[in-house]
Amino acid sequence: MFSEVETTVNLPAQEAGILQFWKDHDIFKKSLAQRQGKPEFVFYEGPPTANGRPGVHHVQARSYKDLIPRYKSMQGHYVPRKAGWDCHGLPVELEVEKRLGFSGKPMIEKYGVGPFNRECRSSVMEYEQAWRQMTERIAFWVDMDHPYMTMTNDFIESVWWSLAELWKMGLIYQGYKVLPYCPRCGTPLSSHEVGLGYEDITDPSIYIRFPLKHPEALGLGPKTSLLVWTTTPWTLFGNTAAAVNPEFAYVAVQHGEETLILAKSLVEKVLPTAVVAKELAAEQLLGVEYTPPYRIPADKKAWYVVGGSFVTAEDGTGIVHIAPAFGADDMEMSRQFDLPVLRTVNEEGKFVADVPLVPGVFFRDGNAPVMADLKARGILLRAEDYLHSYPHCWRCDTPLMYYATTSWFIRNSSLKERLLEENQKINWIPPHIREGRFGDWLEN
Repeated sequence: MFSEVETTVNLPAQEAGILQFWKDHDIFKKSLAQRQGKPEFVFYEGPPTANGRPGVHHVQARSYKDLIPRYKSMQGHYVPRKAGWDCHGLPVELEVEKRLGFSGKPMIEKYGVGPFNRECRSSVMEYEQAWRQMTERIAFWVDMDHPYMTMTNDFIESVWWSLAELWKMGLIYQGYKVLPYCPRCGTPLSSHEVGLGYEDITDPSIYIRFPLKHPEALGLGPKTSLLVWTTTPWTLFGNTAAAVNPEFAYVAVQHGEETLILAKSLVEKVLPTAVVAKELAAEQLLGVEYTPPYRIPADKKAWYVVGGSFVTAEDGTGIVHIAPAFGADDMEMSRQFDLPVLRTVNEEGKFVADVPLVPGVFFRDGNAPVMADLKARGILLRAEDYLHSYPHCWRCDTPLMYYATTSWFIRNSSLKERLLEENQKINWIPPHIREGRFGDWLEN
């Protein structure tokens, strides 16, 4: 368990004497002066955020940061060590939001981005003195009097310069990427952050019909539908395709007066009393058109069956509804088959105005009215409760949504082979990092 480092520490006399001696005689600066003109080993500190108190884990990290520069200095190198402060990002903004009593992005915009930024700038160095005292106490030699700060113009200009160079190389492009997104904070979350906020919740698990437009092409009767399973009814407004697994066998089963298509291995689990009327290869289903539950205007061809190896036979029906704006696999299908991306929910997590039934409703609150509507129109076959672990924002506890964000990206994939080659030249300690955590990240 991490505890905050105290801002006042009573040191043993001997330790206090050593630290005071170093301070009184500028030993750190003298150690640098002794090495002037020698080969350089430059160290820039990976910057912490100074608007929060330092913790024990910071002591551990700074011990590593101190060890290597001291070692290089003992080898005869000139080792300037520059401290840094991370002045950007949500940790700073959330602290100011708490202070001002704000509860989301709209309140910031109403207050004014300029005034809000000024509040952030004034708060960012709130605990600088506590950090300085901790740094001196653990004998970490680093230049804290001339730090680099990510909010200064010269630092920001260096970022713009690097982006300009990448643009000249043709590596910057605009596109969609589906990421876990917090509509309250208005930002995507990293995989590490997502892992901090899972909660067990109950969602609806529904089986719905996607009626085929031309069932006769498969030798089937007029009342034939794909049987699709989903635990996110609210995403049906963004549906543009249905996916089957090319490796699975499918069947058309007689269910009362209708015919339903699903994976052969799941019939007994989903429709145990149904009678198999015809066996179908997945290939026969590819390209088959259906009528979606909701038809939102699209600028490309949509609402037909595609093949996807990610479709499983563990749950559901072996047929997955594809909403590219709300799933990573779905977005990949969009790229592969040139499907439209229907962003039926805005960045506040609310349905946009031209969505029927639920305009302005928070995305998760759309499940109930969608299910009621599907039932009334005879599209819903059945619904069950589904208990599962769902990601929530670790900062504000808002349910996350997997959301296609429009952003600028760096095409690192085009440099993959060179990155892998250069990684082999790095002296990793411990060595297994080369092919392990870092190497695996580059490879994938």
